[in-house]
Amino acid sequence: MRVATFNVNGIGSRLGALLQWLEETRPDVACLQELKAPQERFPLAEINAAGYGAIWQGQKSWNGVAILARGTEPVEVTRGLPGDDSDEQSRYLEAVVGEVVIACLYLPNGNPAPGPKFDYKLAWFERFIARAAQLVETGAPVVLAGDYNVIPTERDAYKPERWVTDALFRPESRAAFERLLAVAGWTDALRATHPDEVIYTFWDYFRDAYGRNAGLRIDHLLLSPALAPALRSAGVDRDVRGREKPSDHAPTWVELDL
Repeated sequence: MRVATFNVNGIGSRLGALLQWLEETRPDVACLQELKAPQERFPLAEINAAGYGAIWQGQKSWNGVAILARGTEPVEVTRGLPGDDSDEQSRYLEAVVGEVVIACLYLPNGNPAPGPKFDYKLAWFERFIARAAQLVETGAPVVLAGDYNVIPTERDAYKPERWVTDALFRPESRAAFERLLAVAGWTDALRATHPDEVIYTFWDYFRDAYGRNAGLRIDHLLLSPALAPALRSAGVDRDVRGREKPSDHAPTWVELDL
C-alpha cells in the first residue's frame, strides 16, 4: 500500500499537475493540503475520473484538506481536529481506507512568532498530540500524513541558522514534534528509511531554491506502532517540484507491506 501526502498549494491552479502525478505514481491513498477552495469547488468529477474516491474539507482562499483513495471511497471518521469546537479552519480529516486509519493534516504555519498565530499553532499541536495518542490506544494501524509546518532537526533545513526565529523551527515547535513521536511511539517513516540523507520536501519559489536544493523537510508521514513493522520504503517525488507552475512542495510517500 502506498500512502502519499502532497501540499498542492491550490487545487484549482494545480489540478493538471495533481492528475499527472496521480496517473504516474498511482498511490493507493493521497492526502492533500492547501486546497484553497471552498467545499463546492472541489474537482470531484476529475478526481473520480482519475480512479479515486474522495472526501474533503474546503475553505475559501485558505487551508483545505482531502483524502483520495484509489478504486474505493474513504470512509470518513472525523472532520476537524477534536478539542476546540470554535476552530473553523479546515485542517484535519480522518478516514479508514481498507484496514488503515488515515489522518490528513495541515498544521498551522504560526508566523509571525511570537504572536497570536504562533499561539494558535502550539494550541493546535497540543490537540493533535492528544488525538494521536487516542488513535494509538485503539491499536489500529494509523498513518498521520500531511504538511506539519515543522522542521524537526537541523539536517532538515538548508542553512538552519536562517530559520532559528521562524515558527517552523522555533524550539517550541520542534519540542512538540518530538513529544508527538515519543509519547505514543510514532515512527517518522521518511527519516527511518533515510537516517543520514539530506532530504527535503519543500523549496521556496524565491532565489532559485529548488535549483540550489535549498529546501526544508516539513511534510511527514508518521506510522503508529501497530503499522511501523509494515514499513518497506519511503521517499519524495522530487521531480514534481521542478515542473511548470508547480506547488512549492513535492509529494512524499511511504510503501507499506500489509
